[in-house]
Amino acid sequence: MEINCKDCQKGLQSIFCALNSDELELVNQMKKCQVFEKGDLIFQEASFPKGIYCVQKGKAKLCQSGVDGKDQILHFAMDGDIMGYRATLSGDVYSCSAIAIEKSFICFIPKDLFISLVEKNSKLTLQVIHLFSNELKKIESNFTKITQGPVKERIAQSLLLLKNKYGFDFDQATINITIKREELANMAGTTRETATRILYSFQEDKLIELNGKKIKIIDLKRLIEVSKNIDAGG
Repeated sequence: MEINCKDCQKGLQSIFCALNSDELELVNQMKKCQVFEKGDLIFQEASFPKGIYCVQKGKAKLCQSGVDGKDQILHFAMDGDIMGYRATLSGDVYSCSAIAIEKSFICFIPKDLFISLVEKNSKLTLQVIHLFSNELKKIESNFTKITQGPVKERIAQSLLLLKNKYGFDFDQATINITIKREELANMAGTTRETATRILYSFQEDKLIELNGKKIKIIDLKRLIEVSKNIDAGG
């Protein structure tokens, strides 16, 4: 699979919008595009990075192994998002693993090329700094919201975070991601059984509607109230 960077609208909406035409062509020549099926490992926690990954189309979860052997989902990546850049720039190992949660088209950009571009292009450097800042802010905010309060609130907060990240399907109500109960439980820091029980209680209360691994929000206002007013914006 080959995708021309100049034709990739999602890529041009990412940090790579800072590249000039020659730099973009260099990335286009040296990148490697791959298809990852649902469940495929993109990169492994504690391994040394060889480069960064740009999601052209698809979704991935970034998770960290917990002391109990369960994965803790840190955040999700979607079209245009960059993964693995922190470890690549710091020379450290990956702090988490990236796993495709649906069929995804992802471009790999070699470490030496990415670092060289960051060193030479001040606009790209600024884009990376903004990326660092925004992700740290989101992680700090989400950590506080998801690790405090009753489990019912944390499940509602997790649903809203997914809605904020991925938006809705065409019906403007179903969250645009297929997620397992265990993955949702990992987000909220609870067990799969507890997460499932709470989801069914939300369905009985007509806050949501469950359709397999898809979740439709029926009453967004009440779901926000249950979550104790987590920011429901984008």
